[in-house]
Order: sequence, then C-alpha cells, then structure tokens
Amino acid sequence: MNCDHTLRSLQKRILAIVICLSSIFFALIVRLFFVQIINSSWLQAKASSQWTRDLPLTAERGKILDAYGATLAQSYTTYNVYTRAREIDDPVATATTLASILNLKFESVHSKASDRSVSEMLIKMQVEEDVAQKIIDKNLKGVYLSQNNKRYYPYGDMLTQVLGFTTIDNIGQAGIEAYYNDYLKGTDGYSLVQADITGSKLDNTLSYYVPAIAGCDITLTIDAKLQLALEEIMALLMEEQKAKSATALLLNANTGEILAMSTKPSFDLNDVPRDNPALLMETVRNKAVVDVYEPGSTFKILTMCSALEEGVVSLDSSFYCGGSTTVDGERIRCWKSIGHGSQKLGEGLANSCNCVFVDLALRLGKDKFYEYFQKFGLGQKTGIEISGESAGIIMSKDTAKRVDLARMGFGQAIAVTALQQITAVSACVNGGTLYEPSIVKSIVGPDGTSVFQNAPIKVRDVISSDTSAKINDMLESTVSKTGKYTFVSGYEIGGKTGTTQKYENGAIARGKYISSFVGTYPASNPEYVFLLTVDEPGTGAYYGSVVASPYAKQFFSKIFEIYSIAPDDPELAKLEPTEIVMPSLVGEPLAKAVATLAGMGIDYEIDGTGLTVKDQLPPAGATIYSNETIVIVT
Repeated sequence: MNCDHTLRSLQKRILAIVICLSSIFFALIVRLFFVQIINSSWLQAKASSQWTRDLPLTAERGKILDAYGATLAQSYTTYNVYTRAREIDDPVATATTLASILNLKFESVHSKASDRSVSEMLIKMQVEEDVAQKIIDKNLKGVYLSQNNKRYYPYGDMLTQVLGFTTIDNIGQAGIEAYYNDYLKGTDGYSLVQADITGSKLDNTLSYYVPAIAGCDITLTIDAKLQLALEEIMALLMEEQKAKSATALLLNANTGEILAMSTKPSFDLNDVPRDNPALLMETVRNKAVVDVYEPGSTFKILTMCSALEEGVVSLDSSFYCGGSTTVDGERIRCWKSIGHGSQKLGEGLANSCNCVFVDLALRLGKDKFYEYFQKFGLGQKTGIEISGESAGIIMSKDTAKRVDLARMGFGQAIAVTALQQITAVSACVNGGTLYEPSIVKSIVGPDGTSVFQNAPIKVRDVISSDTSAKINDMLESTVSKTGKYTFVSGYEIGGKTGTTQKYENGAIARGKYISSFVGTYPASNPEYVFLLTVDEPGTGAYYGSVVASPYAKQFFSKIFEIYSIAPDDPELAKLEPTEIVMPSLVGEPLAKAVATLAGMGIDYEIDGTGLTVKDQLPPAGATIYSNETIVIVT
C-alpha cells in the first residue's frame, strides 16, 4: 500500500511538472509568434529608430501653370538646419556661429545645441542656398542640413485668391494650393545614418537614402497674358473709383473655362500678411465664388431669356413705364423716376426699365420662374474647383409673394455669386447650353503621365438657339449706337450694366452700391463673356454705366490686342470716339444743362422729375468719351 501510494504520488508530481513545463513552452511559443510574426514590423522599426538617425527630404511641390505653360507657382530648393547635441563638442561656439549666420537669438540656438536629451533639434527651416553654404563652409560638428523646398510665385499678387498659398511646411492653405494639395505635395523622402547608443553617428557605417517623389504639375485654364492685363485694369479701377473691392471674370462661353479671374484688393503671394489674420482672411477670400450679391440689372438678361423661351412675350410686345408700378399694394420704382414711356421689348432692355421686367416676371409666374432658376443653376453650387463656394440665396418658393417675384425680375430679392451669374449669362448667349465652369485644364504626374484631362461638362440645355440669338441682338443694341459707335470701336460687343443698392441689417444701406457690367464678344455668337462688379465705389458715382463699363471697355480692347483680333467693321473702327471733359451742371436749370450736353454731343439719361440738376455722373472735370452716356440727377 505504501509503495503504491508513493508511486501514485510521484506520478502526480511528474504530471504536474510536465504540465507546468508544457505551459511555459507554450507561452514562449505564443510569445515568439507575436514577436516574430505579429509585432515584427513594429519592433524592427523601433530597433531601426534606435540605431539610426534620419533627416527628412521634403518632396518638390508640383508647379502650377497657365494654359500655355507659363509658370504661376513653383518651388525651389532651400535647406533645414538641425543640430545633434551629442556630437557637438563646444555648444557655445556652435550656437554663436549659427545664431550669427541665421540671424537668430543666441539663447534659443544654444539651448537646442546643448540639449542631449533628444537626438536632434530643428534650428531653422527653409534657409536659402547662399546662407546654407556659409554653414557648410564652417564645417561645424553636429550640425546637419536637409533639403527642403520653398514656394515662389513669379507674378507676385496676380491670381492671389485663385492660387492661394502654403505654410512653411509646404501644405496648401488656400486656393488651388489647398484644393489640390494631395496632388501637388508629392511624397517626402529621407536619409538614414547608423548611430551608437548615445545617438552619435558611427563612422564607416552604411547610410541609406530614400529619394523624395515630386508632386504633380497642374495646368489651369487661365491665360497669364489676359490675366496680367486684367490685373492692371483692376488696380486702376480701385485707385480711380476708390472702391471697397472689385471682382472680374472672363469665361469661355462654349466650354465653361475661366480664362481670367481677379479680386481686389489682393496681396503678394511671396509676402503673405500672416501677422494680420483679419486682413489675410479678408483678402484671400475668392469673392467671385464665395460672396453673394443682388445682381441687379444684369439679371434682366435671365428674365428676358425665360420670358422669350416660354412665349409669354415677343419682340413686338409693347410696354409702358410711368416711373413706377404697383404690385400687391407696394410701389416699385423704375430707376428713371419720370418713366420711359412706351417702348418695345428690346428698348426695355436697352433702357434697363424695371417696369418691363416686373411685367415679364409676373407673366412667367412663380412656378415657371423658379423652374428657370433651377435650369440656370441658381441656388446651387457650380462645382468649380475652388474651396468655399456658395450656393447663392433664393427665398423659398412657398413663401415668395407676387411682389417678391416682381423684384426678382429685375435682379432684387435674389442673391448670386459672380460665378453663378456669368455662368447663367453664358447659357443665355452661347445657344442655350449651361456648362459647368472649370479652372483646371490638366494634371500631370512627375513622370509625365496624365492624371486628369479636362473636357467641357454640359449640364443641361436651358433655352433654344433661337431665343439665344434674339438675346444677343438685343445685348449688342443695348451698348452700341447703331451706325455711329460700337462699345469698342469696330467690334460687335453685347452688354448690360447693373446698379444695386446694398443692404445692411435688413435695410437699404444709404450710399452703398454694387456697380456691374456684363459683356459678350462676338455679340452674334459669343466666345467670351466678361463680368465686372465694383463693391461700394467711393467717388460719388455708382451707376454701372459710369463705374464699371469704362473698365470693361479697356479689358475688351486688351483682349483684341493680345489675341490680334481684327475689327468686325473696319469702317466703324475708324470712328474713334473723342475725349470730352465733363462740364459742371450741378445747380443749373435742367433745360440749360440739356442744351449744354447736346451742344457737346454728349448723350444723357435724366434721373428724377425736378427742374434743377442736383447731381451728375460722372462729376465735373472727369474725362469721358463721346460714345458714353452720362446721368443727370434732378
């Protein structure tokens, strides 16, 4: 019994030992599996970080080019300066040298050059090549340089809001730089050296180099030659009109491509005002796609298109304007308070008569008018490749009253972006097709392979080609004096001006206006559509015909010069308008003022019912041309 008991006891002990050893071996096997299989990559990376030291190599950011290959944004090589304190024998001497060369405070550099608790410290980023060479010439132990890139914009403040800018780390912050950052930035590389346990570089050991991969190049639809001309004209406008801001767009009516886009004020992209966040946020905003405004009389083009397309009006329709009309008990004034009298449809557009367009809106009715809002893309984002686009503001169809509809007919009670407005007008004049606007032509990889190639995107047909042709005829008649002068001598241009009062806190802001002009060329079959808006002109003049129209003339003239476009009518091109200095009319009896203007060959419009001139636009002393129309306010 005792022997059996002892034997069984021994067997149990052996079994327990076997189980214990098996468990230990199983645990070791599981641990080895996790170490060698599951966690191997992480452990290898951690080990590598302990026996190597790396310096980043920033990828070269892709270029941004205009439609013809001109460089709008590019990068050039700069250097980042690092210190490895464990390799520095004399931190004071090293810090003194670096601080002097890099124009930094000694204390800051010294604290980094003597901090052995970390392997390396960044001293300064984006050091220019000539400065970097001075550091290399000093042969400072423990000081390293790595390649970086800095953004450069050859044209300075051209296309400020379109191109945008980057951070010091080459990350896009606005415009194309931000929207296409993932394409432009590329893939960073790095260099590795082996180090000992203290982090010091080991001599005669292997170094590893992983090259950076450059970013993609982006080609825009912008023509730099046109853009430069537009920028110069916009700068002149801001100076002469003392405006709060101004925005301009040139669109290819048959493709939706943006050929030029400018917003003023702007800033030099090589000198971003980062120390003034309020100024930066205001000036970097692309007002053409972000800000909304009441389009005023330029919107009458859309109302006219809709009414003609629906057959609620014809070219032979007659209208009467007595200076105002009443809808739902509310009096709606025409800009010409004495009225335009009897007029045909085309005359109503040429006269920019509010009463005519109130009538057209009411004839269309709410359902049809809102249907055309949708067809023209109003109240919707266009899909442009620019961040922050607004959809515009259209009041709910269910809450809109007849008086609201009436005001919408002449461009009030509705808000659009400049991009929406020019896109919709393009559909009115190009034969009736709405295109999605675009500003990027192509994207090409660093190896030359095509990543993206733009093609015109047709959104929908809005009106018939017959309606479009009628609109084009009326727009040409609106800005040209048949048989005498064209908008630009010898060229068939169509156009429409606009003047809108601004609102603040739900009420009309006295003395604050947005003046605008939209023009087309060639008027009979437009390829170019140009829109200019001037926010709060500060010289006293505010009518679109006075504030915006002259600068549109200058830009169209530049287009013809840059593209070597010959006049459509060489004989009319010879009838150059003469310069006239505006006489002083304020305080004069209306009859005498009219006689003075007639004697000088100046066409005029009278705003008001009084018999004495209270104001004149433009003011006395201003230079105008004999083919322009001025305004007398009584």
